Amino acid sequence: MPGQTVVIVAGEASGDMHASRLARELLKLNPELKLEGMGGQNMRRAGVDILVDNAELAVVGLVEVLANYRTIKAALDKLKQHVKQARPDLLILVDYQEFNQKLAAFAKSIGIKVLFYIGPQVWAWRPKRVYKMGQIVDQMAVIFPFEVDLYQHANVPVEFTGHPLVDEVVNDKTPAQARELLDLGQQTTVGMFPGSRKGEVKRLMPIMLKTAKILQAKNPGIQFVLPLAESLDEAILDPYLYEIMDLNINVVRGQAYDVMQACDAIITASGTATLEIALMGIPMTIIYRVSPISYNILRFIVKLDYIGLANIVAGKSIVQEFLQGKAKPKLIAAEIQRILNDSDYNTTIRNELSQVRNKLGDKSGSVHIAQLAYDMLNNNS
Repeated sequence: MPGQTVVIVAGEASGDMHASRLARELLKLNPELKLEGMGGQNMRRAGVDILVDNAELAVVGLVEVLANYRTIKAALDKLKQHVKQARPDLLILVDYQEFNQKLAAFAKSIGIKVLFYIGPQVWAWRPKRVYKMGQIVDQMAVIFPFEVDLYQHANVPVEFTGHPLVDEVVNDKTPAQARELLDLGQQTTVGMFPGSRKGEVKRLMPIMLKTAKILQAKNPGIQFVLPLAESLDEAILDPYLYEIMDLNINVVRGQAYDVMQACDAIITASGTATLEIALMGIPMTIIYRVSPISYNILRFIVKLDYIGLANIVAGKSIVQEFLQGKAKPKLIAAEIQRILNDSDYNTTIRNELSQVRNKLGDKSGSVHIAQLAYDMLNNNS
């Protein structure tokens, strides 16, 4: 129907990417839809009018969130005011849990229809939150099949739409082809993925650089490549430029999937990237570090054996995780060295990673979530 408005809210780089795919598919179903909301460059390119840029909102850790409280609250207040005045036909909230749950509760209280896409990880912590979600949303769309039973048990309308990364992550190049495309040499290549948030980069870059020095000393011909997330300004790397040049690290703007395919092994921050790398089938190590206060609080709240999505989906340890105090360059370098030199170990990891995709549903996840949103707009859901 013409004249309908949809507000889409995504708070960080991965949500911006998923939301952009959703937006494109939704516009295919109805080109006359007006799409607006909070996001980044991907959503903007997909045809969404960006009311709030999410670049300053992507933070991780309890202390880090508190430090950015004013900025985050200002964005939330602006969106609440807009939703109240514009009264969109549908509000789609993509991940970014605490922020979007507050916005969902507000929207529901004034009669706005709410679709929550990529629900809170109730299987990891605060399981009773599933009941809260039933009070503030009209429909849940989940991306892990095991989440459906959790919501159904609480009588929350839910649909498994498939994981959007199954569509997005396409292994279409050999390592040699990817390296040529990126203007890299054809020698052994290790990727460095420090994350898409400023805080992550500041915490993890020093660890990655020290790890790279150890690896270079043992492997003189090795090369490193670092894809800088589009959500980050290049100035974030200024404090590390001397070491980047000294280690001859190739910095690439975006092109994360091409970088993954160019690598023999990857050192990555915990987050969506671990699942993307898993879907590419590239052996990796996962590192995670937040402020000591945040970590000590979270370790009592989060009820998971693993922190990396690749391991969580697999239900076992496929790739090694180096968390907080264990995120030491010598340990990380030793694991990367084993991946590069132990062919049996390398093959085992690759075989295990190939099973992750099978657990995430068929392709067309973005099509499924767009159809669900379209049906809600037209009272068919």
